[in-house]
Amino acid sequence: MEQFRLPKIKMSEIELPKAVVDVLKEAEEKLAHRPKLLQLFKNCFPNTLETTTKLMEDGTTFIITGDIPASWLRDSVEQVMHYVPLAKNDEDLQRIISGLIKRHIQYIHIDPYANAFNESANDWHWNKADLTDMSPWVWERKFEIDSLCFPMRLAYAYWKETGLTDIFDAGFKSAMRLIFDVFKTEQRHFEKSPYRFERDNGIRTDSLENDGLGMPVNYTGMVWSGFRSSDDACDFHYNIPGNMFAVVVLRHMQEFAEWIFRDTDFLKELKKLEGDIDHGIRLYGIYRHPEFGPIYAYETDGYGNFCLMDDAGTPGLMSIPYLGYVTADDEVYQNTRRFALSKENPFYFEGTAAKGIGSPHTPDGFIWHMALSMQGITATTKEEKLEMIAMLEATDADTGYMHEGFHSDDPANFTRSWFAWSNSLFSQLVYHAMKDGIL
Repeated sequence: MEQFRLPKIKMSEIELPKAVVDVLKEAEEKLAHRPKLLQLFKNCFPNTLETTTKLMEDGTTFIITGDIPASWLRDSVEQVMHYVPLAKNDEDLQRIISGLIKRHIQYIHIDPYANAFNESANDWHWNKADLTDMSPWVWERKFEIDSLCFPMRLAYAYWKETGLTDIFDAGFKSAMRLIFDVFKTEQRHFEKSPYRFERDNGIRTDSLENDGLGMPVNYTGMVWSGFRSSDDACDFHYNIPGNMFAVVVLRHMQEFAEWIFRDTDFLKELKKLEGDIDHGIRLYGIYRHPEFGPIYAYETDGYGNFCLMDDAGTPGLMSIPYLGYVTADDEVYQNTRRFALSKENPFYFEGTAAKGIGSPHTPDGFIWHMALSMQGITATTKEEKLEMIAMLEATDADTGYMHEGFHSDDPANFTRSWFAWSNSLFSQLVYHAMKDGIL
């Protein structure tokens, strides 16, 4: 994601909310014995607010991903998730988070197939020559199932934390219906979908095969996805962690339909779709591995072909409990975790400086800080959590921030010095460890 260069958007000056300042003061006490970790946390925890957030005059919030002047639905949610537990009694955080939810709802109405959007209808695009149905609001139009899941995840977490319901207006319900309709359409992609995507830049993972339709799939009940959370094209277009995320989000949407909108008919539709997708995961998404036993595949086409790997992005196999599909002690998840953290995973790397999961999105041998943070967040033992925190602390290349990928032998060789999602996920891990008293 380094190829595009535009002038940086000037973000508004935002005074840090009191709840965020209080966490930083708490860290000064609890992490005083680890000065480098303390400085990393003080840099990373407020990073989204200090560098990527703009409060808009219409009451919404625009959040760029960092070194790219566009807002990803997925990234912008994960950039603020560590603030949600602080929002109950902080009106400034409520304004920021609710504003982001409202902006996401606007974006979903503009194009439910897009993954990243502009601040305005300025006609900026990642690649102006993409063969797809573009809008001047859309930065990139790679359909990723998780892009529609993350805004619902944030809305649900915000509602449960604060009890506030001002975000649940007619536009929100209409966006829910759009998400439902897209999921239903993409259950039968080849028969019903209008979506196509091609990019002629010589990078196969940036474009869909078969004239932009993607490779053939069998009906499974799951939802087709063109691209992964890394923005790389799927090999087989039923992404299992993405469909697991859809199941969880459809459960959230059922609560919205039942308790907010009192729409029992829509509730039934949502419940039926959730069951169809979940049945597909259980029937088509589990691979009998000769070494690890039954594991969740990363992707399948429903014809018996599987992609066995894990990627550093979320949703991925490592993040299944984080998303809420199963708990971390689930037997198939534990088998899958052992696979993902082994050399059977083609994107697991071990070097002299670190070991962990990378991505086809970055060169061989590059481990992602987000993968290490997610491994720590989903770990079931204090020892593994502390190991991940120590590894993250040791591989920042003395920059004071997290990165995208870094070489497993040389952390000074890294991609993306300004990647707010990575800073936020690291902050979430350390904050939880502080609260749990293991630091």
